[in-house]
Amino acid sequence: MTPLLPTATTTEERQRNAQVAILPVGSFEQHGDYLPLSTDTIVATLIARQIADAYPVLLLPPVTISCSHEHSAWPGTVSISARTLHAIITDVYDSVTRSGLAALVVVNGHGGNYVLSNVVQEANAEGRHMALFPSREDWTEARAAAQLTSSMHEDMHAGELETSLLLHACPEVIRPGYQTADWTADDRRHLLTKGMQAYTDSGVIGRPSLATAEKGKALLDSLTSSFADVLDLFTKP
Repeated sequence: MTPLLPTATTTEERQRNAQVAILPVGSFEQHGDYLPLSTDTIVATLIARQIADAYPVLLLPPVTISCSHEHSAWPGTVSISARTLHAIITDVYDSVTRSGLAALVVVNGHGGNYVLSNVVQEANAEGRHMALFPSREDWTEARAAAQLTSSMHEDMHAGELETSLLLHACPEVIRPGYQTADWTADDRRHLLTKGMQAYTDSGVIGRPSLATAEKGKALLDSLTSSFADVLDLFTKP
């Protein structure tokens, strides 16, 4: 399995002379019976690490607990408040820019971290340089490149996309059962009020049976390519 923590030394970072730092933000929440609680952290770190292998950026260690309140009915799920996550991102930005970097890109692995969009918007309105990646458009392009069968709306949680990424990068963390765990719940209009438990007993909303390692690799490759546009925002004159 790819290590989740960066292993570069300060000498290597001095030689890299990065202008942009990337911060993976995951979560610690249920992902059905077959994916680990740390799935979103693994996903965010996989994306960030492949970006760091392709571009001269400072790879930061992941934020491993975030806003997973919609999953609180399941054992093992842990959350922090949106205000705490906001403060963490802001503090990390202040730290990396004090050390001479120009910008921070937040690589988000958990769809429930709605506050991250506000953090980035507020930062740029105040003259700071911050971005959120992947965007919805980046995910849409990656899903098309990987030829995923399920739609983004259908594939909400522990489905085809997440299972494919882990099958590609760390299949050893996947438990048996994803092949028979498909569950759809397309009308989720009261999710913020009732939580995930109103729409699924297993914690799954998606079609993990469609997942393959090949799709996972194609997803990562597409996202890595898309990151070039984000880097240009902060490094091109």
